Amino acid sequence: MRQHTSVGILLAAGVGKRFDPTGVRNKLVELLDSGAPVAVQAAQNLRNVLSDVIAVVRSSELAEQFTQLGCRPLIFANAEQGMGASLAYAMSVADELGADSVLVALADMPYLRSGTIQQIVDALSSGADIVQPVFQDQAGHPVGFSKRHFSALRALTGETGARHLLREFSVMQISVDDPGVVQDIDYLTDLRGQHSQT
Repeated sequence: MRQHTSVGILLAAGVGKRFDPTGVRNKLVELLDSGAPVAVQAAQNLRNVLSDVIAVVRSSELAEQFTQLGCRPLIFANAEQGMGASLAYAMSVADELGADSVLVALADMPYLRSGTIQQIVDALSSGADIVQPVFQDQAGHPVGFSKRHFSALRALTGETGARHLLREFSVMQISVDDPGVVQDIDYLTDLRGQHSQT
């Protein structure tokens, strides 16, 4: 029996206007206490578990660092169209890689533990349809989708992500002791005193 293949999709093409309304500073390249840029740490967390990680980026600024981690950076010229468009763009490559499921992760969430990612992969491998981690009653990321939803993911447009699928279909929620599933970098203060954990 063929082994289940889960592919990570890291959405790293956002601008982060709340972090710096002037647009001068890109939160995804800001350094964490670990010394790693925010998006690079988020990618590393996925790579700790997944062989294939697709990273959708706006420019080449992060692409080289993602390549060094063993990720597949995709420069999306139309990134300003939004998260949904970026995810749809990544799905074409996920199909080429023969994915049975995908984990959709956000590049501004660098504190996610590798063990949590593994739990989501295990649930998908066991036949779960959609998997979402929950920390203290808060639903978080990454969200895993089985192949059943690939066509819907490919059809996404604009800023609307895959939230409607979570409303329309049964979601397996996994309770985790991992605040990283709900902890993102929205403001400069979010960088202070935080430590990545595996």
